[in-house]
Amino acid sequence: MQLHVDFKSGTPVYLQLVDQVRNAAASGGLRAGEPLPGIRPLAEELRVNRNTVAKAYAELENQGVIENIQGKGCFLKEVGSPLTKSARNDLLIQEIDRAIVAAHHLQIRDADLLALVKKRLDAFEKKNQAANE
Repeated sequence: MQLHVDFKSGTPVYLQLVDQVRNAAASGGLRAGEPLPGIRPLAEELRVNRNTVAKAYAELENQGVIENIQGKGCFLKEVGSPLTKSARNDLLIQEIDRAIVAAHHLQIRDADLLALVKKRLDAFEKKNQAANE
């Protein structure tokens, strides 16, 4: 799993990391029991303070997404993970809400937004088919 940060986004770095881990877990990019990068190496790779990564991991642990096994590191929780179908739906609803708000601010009509979503779904499907051939 590759994590990255955007220092210009306006979103705190630790929240960017939390979102990326949650999204990776929800999408299957990170599987139950799979280890997360160590705090020190990840902080060095991202060029952020170790406390920032530790804060992200603590938040993920409080949310029940990961577990910290003393001496071994942090792992995506196997049992009792909140990333059930309803949790994945909740993540998607948040993303859809952001898109709806953005469309509203850009003065895009509902019908145009829906047409654009359909177009993007079709493009994504074609890309997946090409990758599987």
